[in-house]
Amino acid sequence: MDKIIISCAVTGSIHTPSMSPHLPVTAEDIADQAVAAAEAGAAVLHLHARNPADGRPSQDPALFAAFLPAIRDRSDAIINITTGGGLGMSLDERLAPAKWAAPEIASLNMGSLNFNISGAAARVPQFRHDWERPYLEMTRDFILSNTFAQIERGLTELGALGTRFEYECYDVGHLYNLAHFVDRDLVQPPFFVQAIFGILGGIGADHANLMHMKATADRLFGRDYRLSVLAAGRHQMPFVTMGAILGANVRVGLEDSLYISRGRLATSNAEQVAKIRRILDELSLDVATPDEAREILQTKGAGNVAF
Repeated sequence: MDKIIISCAVTGSIHTPSMSPHLPVTAEDIADQAVAAAEAGAAVLHLHARNPADGRPSQDPALFAAFLPAIRDRSDAIINITTGGGLGMSLDERLAPAKWAAPEIASLNMGSLNFNISGAAARVPQFRHDWERPYLEMTRDFILSNTFAQIERGLTELGALGTRFEYECYDVGHLYNLAHFVDRDLVQPPFFVQAIFGILGGIGADHANLMHMKATADRLFGRDYRLSVLAAGRHQMPFVTMGAILGANVRVGLEDSLYISRGRLATSNAEQVAKIRRILDELSLDVATPDEAREILQTKGAGNVAF
């Protein structure tokens, strides 16, 4: 079994500032929390940006430029830049920061889906910013678009920069979408497959679904892929623990869950990384360093990015 890679998704674009005072928004906060997560054991840092004035998700490369060099200089973690961006953004907007930064890894959603996070609005007693409630509630009538043409564009434009991918698969069909691009020889192994559970519109966070996703990926990709597991909200720690027991890599972070335990907000991304690291240690599962993760995922190396 390869060593387990811990990824940390530091801020995302799903949660809003009113949901937790610990969600990083400014460049300084994103950098500090990312570096602390790396120090706690994360080999991969999955990064979004936000407008520092109100916490709104943004794909402005200038906002990424405000924290990427600091993270690079203060840690040796692999930097993974989102191409999912914020809900409702155009593909040009979504690809812009990764095309500017040419990171070692970029995320890439492997299919369109209904992406409904509107229920979160009812759980927030008062919003700090006027964009938050409409942003959440509009997802009742929203499709996260990732057509085959859009996926191919991400693969070709970022692949030309030497960037590899975190293939985000929200359902079983997304694994077959990836297999389609494998058959067309547009992507090369090893495939870093991020199986995502618990988003309304995607596959549910049931343990039987994890077994089915893994069995399907095993059948489609054999030894040519590395599975990683994340689950939204309260499912986070139990699900990623089960994934690790099955030999998968794991992802935690405030993008995926704002909590560290039932009813208690996580105070930082590092707190979640430290918790899953303790669990892995107790299970006698070895955790990969950033350089070991680079070898496992065959990235181009930190010296070959553009920031």
